[in-house]
Amino acid sequence: MKAFIVFLFIFPLIFQMKAQDQSFYEKKEMIVDNDTLRYRILYPENFDPQKKYPLVLFLHGSGERGNDNSAQLVHGSKMFVDPKNRSQFPAIVIFPQCPKDSFWAKIVRGIDPNNANSFLFDPYGEPTKPMMLTILLIKKTLKEKHIDKNRVYVGGLSMGGMGTFEILHRCPKIFAAAFPICGGGNPESVRKYAKKVKIWVFHGAMDNVVLPKYSEEMVNALKQRKGDVKFTVYPEANHNSWDSAFAEPTLLPWLFSIKKK
Repeated sequence: MKAFIVFLFIFPLIFQMKAQDQSFYEKKEMIVDNDTLRYRILYPENFDPQKKYPLVLFLHGSGERGNDNSAQLVHGSKMFVDPKNRSQFPAIVIFPQCPKDSFWAKIVRGIDPNNANSFLFDPYGEPTKPMMLTILLIKKTLKEKHIDKNRVYVGGLSMGGMGTFEILHRCPKIFAAAFPICGGGNPESVRKYAKKVKIWVFHGAMDNVVLPKYSEEMVNALKQRKGDVKFTVYPEANHNSWDSAFAEPTLLPWLFSIKKK
């Protein structure tokens, strides 16, 4: 009975803390013709429009798709509102939300002969609508005087890791650094950004949702193009390798130290 009472006390507290974390992110929408991109945006503490701040774009995974303009904050958002991180790394952070019926990257999903998920990546044609709208949002945001255009970053997990690789291909001159987690992409596409963007790739060795080979292929392609790439594989992690990536003590110091080449 005591344990149950403690649970009843702690659960609302955890929910309240989570809601409080999300409240730091303002709800916004961008409408282009008949298409809407819902997104949340975090501004630095004591935001001063006369100063210049880094800009971070974060792309969520498939499980956070929807139109509630909230689910996209489930993973990763807490890292940026941690009091120590907000104080040490003041930045503007954008979390767009992809609708349930779409993806960030242009992919064809199937099943390989070993009964594992397979992915074909096509970053060369027209982008998906969420990707197109996200690019328009970033380009619009970059026109703001308070954005440091030499310190623009992108990261994402799973579907968002795939979107990270694709947006680098589509916008190779915008980003200074990227951190794709348990994603993948078309290895041929790295030629457009390999020498322009510093990249830290993460994956779980036990991942049976997006196989590690998809990150490995991108890392190998980047190395062949003399790209500046780091690769961290967590031996015991499955698909949720983002938990380990977000816990990396040097991730944010590495990210915010990088300026566009």
